[in-house]
Amino acid sequence: MAILEKKVLSVGQYLLNSKLSIPPYQRPYKWGSKNALQLIEDISRFKGKPYRIGTIVVCKQNESWEIVDGQQRTVTFLLILRAIQDHCYGEIEAADLKEMLETLSRSQFRPKFVSDVSKQNLQTNYREIERRVVDMNEGFIRFFLTQCQVTYFVIDNISEAFQFFDSQNSRGKDLEPHDLLKAYHLRELQKKEHSAKEEEVTKLVDRWEEMKTWQLTNLFTDFLYRVREWSSGRSARYFTKEKAYLFKGVNLNDEYDYPYLKAFRIIADHFQKNTDRGVGYPFQLDQVVINGNYFFEMVNHYETFFSQGVSLLEPLDDASNLILETLRTYDGKDRTGDRYIRMMFNCALLFYLDKFGKKDIERAILKIFIWAYTPRLTYQNLQLASVDNYVTQENNLFRRIHQAVHTDRITGIELPLITKPFDSPKTRQIKELFIKFKYYGTTV
Repeated sequence: MAILEKKVLSVGQYLLNSKLSIPPYQRPYKWGSKNALQLIEDISRFKGKPYRIGTIVVCKQNESWEIVDGQQRTVTFLLILRAIQDHCYGEIEAADLKEMLETLSRSQFRPKFVSDVSKQNLQTNYREIERRVVDMNEGFIRFFLTQCQVTYFVIDNISEAFQFFDSQNSRGKDLEPHDLLKAYHLRELQKKEHSAKEEEVTKLVDRWEEMKTWQLTNLFTDFLYRVREWSSGRSARYFTKEKAYLFKGVNLNDEYDYPYLKAFRIIADHFQKNTDRGVGYPFQLDQVVINGNYFFEMVNHYETFFSQGVSLLEPLDDASNLILETLRTYDGKDRTGDRYIRMMFNCALLFYLDKFGKKDIERAILKIFIWAYTPRLTYQNLQLASVDNYVTQENNLFRRIHQAVHTDRITGIELPLITKPFDSPKTRQIKELFIKFKYYGTTV
């Protein structure tokens, strides 16, 4: 990896580069006033010795210096500087400090913002910083501009810049796996032969940012990750940064011409030609991930699919409605183990629906319910580990769905009777359903 520059810059030196820019693929400015004020508090607390604030990664291509990592902090630096220029300049007596502010005023980095989210946070944070201006004496201003420092990396290739961002942050604790995936797939998007249009990248990033962090976390952790791992027969307890590779797939523009990719290229070509007619790409939960814009489309597709959940199944017959209503209301539904069981049930049911649609859905609901809730009536204590072991070691229904080509592979599955239950008042309604559907009793 070619790193053109690596050095430590003061905030004042860093902001003097008027050629810096925030590229459209970056997320909006999302720091809230709490983050901005915390930065000011940190600067005040560490005043007196050089204070290393963080890392900035910049991609330099021709005359463009795009900030790949560090834009939230950078924009907040600019807001603090603006408040100092607007409200403190006239009170400063030190000639060198006034000259420094004048130089910055002429040559500083001036980003442009189009996102409404960014504009709202900029206004809110600036007002909060203005209220703190009274505390920004010459000592604070000098320390902020000359002793607050950033570690500054300049890389000359957008792909390598994102790779560097990925590798740096994968060793930290602040980013979720889906944050790293966002960076990776934006990098892959830039590898297109004719490169993605700016408005296309902006649209994809905006749609991603519209989702809350908890939505993305739940989507990947409780659904996409577990279905992908369980359907392959592997354990799926925790979605960590080390597991992010599961959602790094193939780039159809530069991948070797493997025979298995021909079908993906044909489908992708048809999808691109019919996008204006509302034809969506036919995603499948267990398929190869296609890098770049298809990854973002896949996430948007499954976020909607996951959030709608069992409502996608309606209308249903009486037996299926009884099962689903019982799962929503039985006494023990909120216990930790019961939540893990419900998560497993939801994943299996949505996996079936994703593959087979509503074909034989009522029969599938019954079999998935019996399979998923058997350990609830069998084990006294249920933890994530015991649910994970049940999936991977005892008649893995996810692998069966993955391998099935017809619904009868699922609806015709033979499941054992519950003959040695662990009785609990909390699961009485679940037990009654097992009795009703003749999966509870003694063997003949």
